[in-house]
Amino acid sequence: MITHTLKTDAVSWARRLKIRHLEYFLVLKNAGTLSEAARRLHMTQSAMSHWLTELEDLLGARLVVRGRRIRLTGEGEALQRLATRMLGDVVRTHEELLSLAEGAPASLNIGSVTAGIAYLLPGAICRFQEDQPDVSIHVTEAPFSPLLDRLATRDLDIVVGSMDGRAYAPGLAHEVLFEDRIVVIVGAAHPLAQVEKPVWADLVVYPWIMPEKNTLMRTRLDTALLENGGAGVRPRIETASVVTIETLLRQTQYVAVCSASLAKHLQELGLVRVLPLSTGFGPVGVVYREDDSRAATQAFIGMLRRQAESIYTA
Repeated sequence: MITHTLKTDAVSWARRLKIRHLEYFLVLKNAGTLSEAARRLHMTQSAMSHWLTELEDLLGARLVVRGRRIRLTGEGEALQRLATRMLGDVVRTHEELLSLAEGAPASLNIGSVTAGIAYLLPGAICRFQEDQPDVSIHVTEAPFSPLLDRLATRDLDIVVGSMDGRAYAPGLAHEVLFEDRIVVIVGAAHPLAQVEKPVWADLVVYPWIMPEKNTLMRTRLDTALLENGGAGVRPRIETASVVTIETLLRQTQYVAVCSASLAKHLQELGLVRVLPLSTGFGPVGVVYREDDSRAATQAFIGMLRRQAESIYTA
């Protein structure tokens, strides 16, 4: 039986670790078996097994439990995270070097949920590019969890969203920018738009557009309805699409909810009416990797902070 003693000197094994080790290890993890990994890497199975033993000896730790399908040990999972981070950085740096060699500007990849899209992010982008016009901005809008996954794999540099426990994951840093609420919105021609002081009970007779299940906003809405006599309310439509929501509200007597920051934006555009009914949502903030020391990333986080202060403390 082979035993391993974890190396206590991080520098010694790290100096011997090569990019190829990390690439092969991710192939092995994704393949699930030594034979399939060997096939993908054009190696014999015995050569693949020998390579894995050498890697485990290099680190002084068992990385996988061998069987019909390999299973990563805790040490193997730690190496997988390192491989994902390092290879993601290598690919990203390579793309940046190619772009810069071709005369393209430096870039910043930002992910945002809807709460950040309305006022915060566009304003911060405009102010940031006044200071740094040579940095191009790429924005992705999606739910919070997929954005955090892309942040972990280096596809994104910054995520703007509603803070919850997921923002406290290892390797991530975050900063709260403002507190948001969930408000009820209807179309301008909706009967409730003319009611001076509607109450939650007035909403139950209308069809609802609701956020998707298992989202923070849906959980908050379900709680508010339960506390205000709307336990039997069920969605006619479930969607996170702002375009779908505002279009349906203009054409129907549906009722919907969204963040107060987005609702303010839509009402100023004349697309919806915001009812004086709300419930707590939570803090909105920015999440980024602890090890991201790029000047552009830190400068944009500072701009988000100043933009939030100018909007939400005015």
